[in-house]
Amino acid sequence: MSRDRGPSRSSTVTDAAGQLKAAFVLLVGLSGGLIAVQSDASLPVIGAAILGGIVAGGALLWYLIWITT
Repeated sequence: MSRDRGPSRSSTVTDAAGQLKAAFVLLVGLSGGLIAVQSDASLPVIGAAILGGIVAGGALLWYLIWITT
């Protein structure tokens, strides 16, 4: 008799790491948008700031992973 114990620990850790990476990138992106909101920017500029922040967050995440591995 085998019991189904759910996902393995390694897949759970991998999922958590992926969620943390996504949250980091979104945090950087949204912070760019909040700065644009505080400076009374127009809606397209706020969108561009969020998009630019997401790109910068992705690049920063890639760099952090690169220097730690």
